[in-house]
Amino acid sequence: MSLNDTPSGERLHIGFFGKRNAGKSSVVNAVTGQELSVVSDVKGTTTDPVTKAMELLPIGPVMIIDTPGYDDEGALGELRVKKTRQILNRTDLAVLVVDSSAGISDIDRQLTELFRERNIPYLTVYNKSDIKNITALNENEISVSAAENSNIHELKEKIAQLAKTDKPENRIVGDLLSAGDIVVLVTPIDASAPKGRMILPQVQTLRDILDADAMALFTKEDQLAQTLEGLAKKPKMVITDSQVFGIVSKIVPEDIPLTSFSILMARYKGFLETAVKGAAAIDSLRDGDTILISEGCTHHRQCGDIGSVKLPAMLKKTTGKSLEITLSSGRDFPEELSDIRLVIHCGGCMLNEREIGYRMRSAGTQDIPFTNYGIALAKMNGILSRSLSVFPELQKIIE
Repeated sequence: MSLNDTPSGERLHIGFFGKRNAGKSSVVNAVTGQELSVVSDVKGTTTDPVTKAMELLPIGPVMIIDTPGYDDEGALGELRVKKTRQILNRTDLAVLVVDSSAGISDIDRQLTELFRERNIPYLTVYNKSDIKNITALNENEISVSAAENSNIHELKEKIAQLAKTDKPENRIVGDLLSAGDIVVLVTPIDASAPKGRMILPQVQTLRDILDADAMALFTKEDQLAQTLEGLAKKPKMVITDSQVFGIVSKIVPEDIPLTSFSILMARYKGFLETAVKGAAAIDSLRDGDTILISEGCTHHRQCGDIGSVKLPAMLKKTTGKSLEITLSSGRDFPEELSDIRLVIHCGGCMLNEREIGYRMRSAGTQDIPFTNYGIALAKMNGILSRSLSVFPELQKIIE
């Protein structure tokens, strides 16, 4: 996979914020070296967030986001400001662009307060240094001129420096494997499977297995028994698509650990323990409760879709209750969850860790249990403890 093919959830998200006409779009264009955003002297030229996946040296693959002015006015302006706030939910690093000729404003102070509240590292960029140059700066401030392309290289170096982190690299499954281990991956090919390719969690899991010098073997659920019989040695584990958990659990011997792509993605994105605890809410659902089933990506829902068809059907069958199901996809995760009894989220492969974390915390602050597809399906199939056998510390939570 080339850097240009790096999925959005694996890219550093860099958001550019500020007042209208501070020169955000000009700075974005200068940093990217592209005419990414329309530039004009008219206030409010950027009316919607503009995103661009690219490689930004010396950082690597990033997602650049140019936002509307945070001081936009009127009914439409309020909607644009709301969109800008939503961008903060997935911003790993913020760049505050200030018109140096006007200086720091109350709007700029509001934005820096939002960055601090959400623990987002940020730089303050004083643009238009060709008009007025700001000199007394701290290490997280810089004066540039997008018009003259002045100090832009230094700005990119500061962005790269701020992006550095000592946080250990997350692994999907590779840290649980040893060189030479065999892992069997079960991938049903049905109407919802993308034609001619594998879905992203399967590809990412495969790569992580290979990075661990282990071996991966793909099979379909109706060939799993034959596959296991044909192996010369017992596999280290079986990883399955969640929607065939019930079938696969009856085939895989108890002495072989079994888990799912969705459970591993929850671990990778940092919300596995929360999701395990959240699944307990399924036992206490009542008639009329509303369940939010949320997907991080947008795609055409097909017959047999796991989120809109299979999960709702299994929830109603398992609980015996008349439940209300509401769906969300892409960036449309609701801020207000007071009417929701339980959130069941996808694995989040298309979302970065910060956005998944925001959704989890948003549910948590409103006392709404939060789980994901794989864990919910494992629980409803009565195999949640077994599906966590590779994480014995989490098994204790449900025992």
